Amino acid sequence: MDRTEASSARHGHGLVIGKFYPFHAGHQALVRAATSSCDRVTVEVMAHSVESIPVDVRVGWVQAEHPTARVVAAPDDHEVDFDSPAVWDLHLEIIGSHLDGPVDAVFTSDAYGEELARRLGATWVQVDPGRASTPISGTAVRADVAGSWWALPTPVRAWFAKRIVVVGTRPAGATPLAEALGAHYGTTVVPDLRREWIEQRPGGPADPWHAAELDLVARQQAALEDAAAAAAPRPLVLCETDVLTSAPWLAHPGPRPSPTELRRAAQRRAPALYVLIADEAPGAPDLDNGAEDDPRGGRRRLREELATRDVGWVEVRGTHEERLAAAVAAVDEVVAEGWRLADPVG
Repeated sequence: MDRTEASSARHGHGLVIGKFYPFHAGHQALVRAATSSCDRVTVEVMAHSVESIPVDVRVGWVQAEHPTARVVAAPDDHEVDFDSPAVWDLHLEIIGSHLDGPVDAVFTSDAYGEELARRLGATWVQVDPGRASTPISGTAVRADVAGSWWALPTPVRAWFAKRIVVVGTRPAGATPLAEALGAHYGTTVVPDLRREWIEQRPGGPADPWHAAELDLVARQQAALEDAAAAAAPRPLVLCETDVLTSAPWLAHPGPRPSPTELRRAAQRRAPALYVLIADEAPGAPDLDNGAEDDPRGGRRRLREELATRDVGWVEVRGTHEERLAAAVAAVDEVVAEGWRLADPVG
C-alpha cells in the first residue's frame, strides 16, 4: 500500500513521535490525522535533557488537546543522524520500549517517517508534506513566540504567556495602572477576584477570614489567570493580583497564605514581573474599612513577601503617568528577554 492510499485507509494502532518543542498547529494536524483514522493512537514525546521545556509539560499539552490518545514521555538523549543505522537502532529501542503493542501506521510530515515505518513493519502516512498547509515549525516558534502565536494551542499559550502582576494596597490605584498597561500592550487584564469578594462576602471585610475561604478564592483567581493567558491576543497578560501577593494584606492583621495557597503558588510558573505601587494614588481619600486601613503596613508586607521569593519585581511611584512610564519600561525589558529556550540537539 503506498502512502497516498494509506492516508485514507483505516488503521488499528497509530504512532506519532516528536519533540513537541513546543506543541504547535502542525503537530495538531498530525495527531488529528492519526486519531481520525486509527482505532487507537500512541503519541511519544521524545524530549532531550538539554531542552528547556519539561517533558511532562509537553505531555500535558498534547494530552489536553487529544484526550483519546495515549500520550507518553519518551526521554531520548541520543544524537540525531538519519543516515546512521546505529543511531536509528538507539532511537528505535526507546520508541519500542514505550509502545504497548505492534504499530500499524506511522504518521509524520517529514521524510524520516518512511524509514521509521519500515523498521516498525508499519504503513507510513505522510501528513501535509513540506508543511504546505500549516507553515509552522518548532524552530519558528522558538525564534518568534509572539509572531507564531496563531499556531499555538490554548494550553501552550497559557504556558508561554508572560504574566505581569500589578499590586498595591488601596487606595494605591492598582486597577487603573493594570488597565492602562493592558491598553498600552493591547492585551487582557485579569481583575482582582478577592477585591470583588470583599465587597460581596457575608459580614463584609471586617469579619474574620478563614483559610478555606482564601483557598477557594485563590483557586478561582488562578483559573481566571489561566483562562486569560490561553485566550490572550499576545503572549502577555496583566493581572491585578495573584495567589502570592494578595493574601498577606487582605485583612489587617490578616491571615498568612495557607499552606495550600503557598503550594499552589510554588507549583505555578512564577509571574515574569511584579509591579508594586509604592505610594497611594495622588489625591486619594483616606480609607477606614477594616480590611485595608493600613496601606503602609500592607505595602511593607507585600515588599517583604516579594523579597523572599525568586521573582522579578519593580516599585513605581508618583502620578499615574509616572507610574505607567516606569511600568512600561520594566515590562518592555521582560518582553525583550523572550523565553531563552535552548536549541534542541540536531
